[in-house]
Amino acid sequence: MRTVLMIKPIKALLIQALVFGVIVPVVATISLPASASASSFPVFVTPIPAAITLSVPPLSTVSVSAAGLPSALPPGAHFVPQTVPNRGKADPVLLAQIEQAVTLSAKNITSEQAAAAPIGDYWAVLLSKYTTGQGPDLIKFDYGALKNASADMAVLEAYIDQLAVKTPSNMARNEAMAYWANLYNALTVQVVAQNYPVKSIRKIKTGLRAGPWKRKLVMVEGRNLSLDDIEHGIMRPTFKTPLVHYMVNCASIGCPNLKATPWSGTNLDAELEKVARDFINSPRGTLLANGRLQVSSIYKWFKKDFGGNDAGVLAHIRTYAHKELLDALKGKQKIDKYAYDWSVNAPK
Repeated sequence: MRTVLMIKPIKALLIQALVFGVIVPVVATISLPASASASSFPVFVTPIPAAITLSVPPLSTVSVSAAGLPSALPPGAHFVPQTVPNRGKADPVLLAQIEQAVTLSAKNITSEQAAAAPIGDYWAVLLSKYTTGQGPDLIKFDYGALKNASADMAVLEAYIDQLAVKTPSNMARNEAMAYWANLYNALTVQVVAQNYPVKSIRKIKTGLRAGPWKRKLVMVEGRNLSLDDIEHGIMRPTFKTPLVHYMVNCASIGCPNLKATPWSGTNLDAELEKVARDFINSPRGTLLANGRLQVSSIYKWFKKDFGGNDAGVLAHIRTYAHKELLDALKGKQKIDKYAYDWSVNAPK
């Protein structure tokens, strides 16, 4: 199997997203082997020149051998090799990354910095950069700004490519749930951004069908999958919990929020309880007006997942209702109306 060295060029600082900040790799000059040429290195996010010069102190030279190991490092930096997929091809790519810790504000991340983050952090970087608001209020995503940032669109594609080569069937339950939710949400953001501006995701057709949910968008473990395949063919039957519906976002105001940070198997149970409470206690989930109870159409479309009848839906809602809503629901035995807003969850 062929292994090739890959170095990412940038114009300023490189960046690695963390939960509360970022790590900035700092390096001055990286020289590739004399025998190498730009054409011998596959393009991952941006074209790779034969020599990369970064005018960032501390000034130093790092020579990369044919084996992909640096012979010298800048003071305080360390070398992080990563094997990543080469655009879905069989041959891996060795990503050489020189890092030095510096804390920055994630909201100020440039496209070049986002592209330099380790691939596993790409989704965190993009969510931090393009989401506004926080639960229980509506979280919006700026699809237009993402579409206009070609480098960030490439970052999103690279993240999806990386998820596609993983093996979720070997993951623990919570890790697999987080994996599928992150993939679903990243694919949804990608398809909406590609087609933006649209007033509703339903305007993005698949043949004569409204919406992109039947489109085959990604190959995972040999299966060509659509968004419907992920949600209804994998997540719902595999994990058998109605909380799946709070994990996936369909780019609509009526949907449970797009989580502003990636899903993680580590703290999944607590995060699921929070997002369920956020949605149920918002007017998008449950609304009582003039004695009439209106709930999200999600509880109608997928009533089977919530007990199969009004009583089951109401029991679910009461489980996550705050005291004010719980008190208002006393004596309620039926649902009067279902509603859903298909308007895109983007800033006006």
